[in-house]
Amino acid sequence: MAGNSQRKNRRTSNKKGATVGSGGQRRRGLEGRGPTPPAEMRKKHKKNRIANAKAKHEARRPTARRGGKGSSELVVGRNSVVEALREGVPASTLYVLQYIDNDERVREALQLVAERGGINLMEAPRAELDRMTNGLNHQGLVLQVPPYEYAHPEDLAAAAFDEGEDPLIVALDGVTDPRNLGAVVRSVSAFGGHGVVVPERRAAGMTAGAWKTSAGAAARTPVARASNLTRALEAYQKAGLTVVGLAADGEHKVGELEALQGPVVIVVGSEGKGLSRLVGETCDFRVRIPMPGGTESLNAGVAAGVVLYEASRRRS
Repeated sequence: MAGNSQRKNRRTSNKKGATVGSGGQRRRGLEGRGPTPPAEMRKKHKKNRIANAKAKHEARRPTARRGGKGSSELVVGRNSVVEALREGVPASTLYVLQYIDNDERVREALQLVAERGGINLMEAPRAELDRMTNGLNHQGLVLQVPPYEYAHPEDLAAAAFDEGEDPLIVALDGVTDPRNLGAVVRSVSAFGGHGVVVPERRAAGMTAGAWKTSAGAAARTPVARASNLTRALEAYQKAGLTVVGLAADGEHKVGELEALQGPVVIVVGSEGKGLSRLVGETCDFRVRIPMPGGTESLNAGVAAGVVLYEASRRRS
């Protein structure tokens, strides 16, 4: 009798089309899937297997912590990775989660990596990315930034003298916010300075945040790291540079200091504590920025910009 057949998968209706409860699977199957991903992202492709093996090897290598001497840095999360790539932050490898949910940020990150060139693209399983980021919410994207190559403090002055110019250098004392460092680098570049000096300990380094704030200036303005800032300033003095420290109770006003016309190092302290005692005692002059508006202090980036402008005005 019809309908009582024991054969499997036998059709019992002549009606064509999707069955009730299909959930629109056929309709979704006709939708486009976007551009073809690169070979490294395509499952079963030879380059995909090579990338996976390399990613596992790289992920197992010990990674120095962020901000340490000669350490690499990991930028984690889709928005952070895309912003870093947009700003030209130097990067060595972009790690992408296997079978990642593709959205606009992922597509833009892949496109930026392809356009820039020189950045390895590797697919990694979630367990590896979790281990690399210590369980942070990486959202499937992790960008590895190579260690920044710091200059030696003496190199900054030597390069200026070689060009027949009076050195204009900014030294930061106790500035711990990378964004302030990036802002100072940007100001030094804008006003014709020759570099920035930061202490090796208890100070901001050239992280991805500093690179982004510098708006590309970090690529053309060197940053030097001093193991002892006081000794570095004393070495500058022996080389003929005047050390000028910014202090709220400085004896001179910025606009009255003629020393800014010659070879000079401008020392900027932290917004809260200002200059440390030893650094303040090492300075040849301590100057203040008049602020009739009543504001007690400016952050390091703004203060450095004011003094650099005055120095550039006098030199021109």
